[in-house]
Amino acid sequence: MTELGETRSLVWAHGVVSVESLGGMIGPTLFVLPDGRQVAPFQVAPWANEPGGEALPGILKRLRGEWPCVPFGVDGDRPANNDWPGSTARPTVDTDPHGFSSNHDWQFEAAADGSIGLSIAYPETHPIKALHRRVTPDPQTTALDFELVIEVRADCTLPLGLHPSFRLPTKVGAMRIEVGDEITGATFPGPVDDTSIFEQGRFQTPWRDVVLKDGTRLDVARVPLAQATEEILQLLDMPGTASLWNSAEGYRVRLSWNKEHYPSALLWMSNRGRQMAPWNGRHLALGFEPICSAFDLGPQVSAADNPFSRRGTKTARRFSAGERFITRYRIAVEAADLV
Repeated sequence: MTELGETRSLVWAHGVVSVESLGGMIGPTLFVLPDGRQVAPFQVAPWANEPGGEALPGILKRLRGEWPCVPFGVDGDRPANNDWPGSTARPTVDTDPHGFSSNHDWQFEAAADGSIGLSIAYPETHPIKALHRRVTPDPQTTALDFELVIEVRADCTLPLGLHPSFRLPTKVGAMRIEVGDEITGATFPGPVDDTSIFEQGRFQTPWRDVVLKDGTRLDVARVPLAQATEEILQLLDMPGTASLWNSAEGYRVRLSWNKEHYPSALLWMSNRGRQMAPWNGRHLALGFEPICSAFDLGPQVSAADNPFSRRGTKTARRFSAGERFITRYRIAVEAADLV
């Protein structure tokens, strides 16, 4: 069983939110809708309390909810592929998947009325000095407001991301991803997993009209998919808003973020695809991740000339030594039709 680190919880008129020190991740969170129903939209990995968890990377030990990724992704040995540059596993800045802060314990700050604050100091050799995070329930409604502060130690160019992950209903197609058809989607330029069914390295408008490896097409706006698969799909030039309608449980999640900070969103469709431990073909979740990144390919590819940057979509942010970067975003929940 993975050892539980420090946890803080906060009750407000419209629910209860918990935050864990490991990764600064949002833990189980309940929202109380106006009709009295309690909904828990965030994902919690099914292996979190199973034996053997201590051997896992920090990010996987108690995978759950939502957390920031600085930098987003991780470098790896990837050959150049068509227009995509190659990279090596020798890291530019970080060996941890999705950054140091995603894999280590944060420190909770002194209690403040109506919010939970925490911070993490990065290693002295890292160009990022520290992160500060604050989670504030909206006292008027079923919503959480987030603030992330990045303190920069040295000049650097890094991909960034936020990592909200949502629990999916078991009924096929019962959650609808509500993103406009004017948005262009791009499939990953290589294999995501042995089970993946999406044709690799394609752009499509609308984003949801995905070509599969067998030449057929699939509307991926409704999840979970019928197939056991693992996929990622990048949505380019997003407006900074999106919503997810869970028709099986009758609620909608609305996300809003600064589109100048995060011009894309990455859809992580974890659809019972990965068969290796600890996934074991049972992980069912949707990551809806605002990013300034080229997929999760890491700093080398994201900071280089790549097919997204050539289209005018930023895939990395340039930071200056001494900079204090602040970004804010919101996740809200509301009642919706039950189908």
